[in-house]
Amino acid sequence: MVKRLFIAVILLVLIVGGIVGFNRFRDQAIGDFFANRVPPAVTVSTSMAEAITWKPTIEAIGTANAARGVDLSVEAGGTVEEVAFSANDRITAGQRLVQISERAERADLAAAEASLALATTQLNRARELQERGVSATNNLDIAQSEAASARAQVARLTAILEQKELSAPFDGVIGIPQVELGEYVTVGQVYATLQDLDSMRVDFSLPEQRISQIRAGLPVSVATEVGDYKARGTITGIEPKVDPNSRLVTVRAEVENAEGTLYPGQFLRVSVELPSEENVIAVPQSAVSTSLYGDSVYVVRAGEEEGSKTVEQVFVTVGRRSGQMIEIVSGVEAGDEVVNAGQNRLSGGASVVVDNTVAPVAAATE
Repeated sequence: MVKRLFIAVILLVLIVGGIVGFNRFRDQAIGDFFANRVPPAVTVSTSMAEAITWKPTIEAIGTANAARGVDLSVEAGGTVEEVAFSANDRITAGQRLVQISERAERADLAAAEASLALATTQLNRARELQERGVSATNNLDIAQSEAASARAQVARLTAILEQKELSAPFDGVIGIPQVELGEYVTVGQVYATLQDLDSMRVDFSLPEQRISQIRAGLPVSVATEVGDYKARGTITGIEPKVDPNSRLVTVRAEVENAEGTLYPGQFLRVSVELPSEENVIAVPQSAVSTSLYGDSVYVVRAGEEEGSKTVEQVFVTVGRRSGQMIEIVSGVEAGDEVVNAGQNRLSGGASVVVDNTVAPVAAATE
């Protein structure tokens, strides 16, 4: 019995020892394999850090307004006898738009002209009698006053008649008629809107920190939110105060609208073009990786073996962005080859194979 127990213990010790030994051998073999294993090269695409001509811009959101635009309103009440325009007609300055009934005023004007003729005759007679010395000076004064009053009445009624014929104050495109034939209108009632669409004012706001960078005359470009229409113009005015609530300053630009694509009230994306800067180091935005430790790029270096390449992770200080490019303030020099695609599979010192047909990157803009 004791002999069998002894043999069983011996066998158990041998089995446990074998298992432990095998595990140690396996772990050592795996460790040696990975220690001596050379990771396969990662295929990446690259581009060169370049010293380019940087064209900085300030982006904003703006609203289009006609350079000249008014709501046309009635100047003298009455019944509409004629509406001489249709919606979206192109109108010229002085063109008659609406005719309001003027029969009563014309009758009053005829009476006033008759009174003026009589007053003028009486004034001439009073002067003649005064010259003969057979009339008192007071009579001449009365005649002069009555003649002046009659002339004023004629002028007043003539002005009222002119107000009955409503005409365009400037060239432009007129909107939908707001009055109908036969309708009675009152003073101040809007009958249409007139907009000069040949050029547009674009108002937008910028943070107060940008005030020192902008000035009248700087070029701007505007683009519609829908579609690809773009127009160019210049800054024409800057509000001389900052809104204390929003800390924004209002800026106005004027852009050409010869094709009539822009409309008053339209939402626009505005880009203010600042003076160009030379020799700014820039790389594609896709080359910059961001982590808790900061922004970095992978720079391609020559490997130990001839023809091989490795990458070095370099932390950089980034600046402004424009299109697909980002400014590098420090960390990378012009001529450095940086990885712009595939860096998610990289670590410092990794071997790489450059293949720019995998994910080509557009060349840097001027």
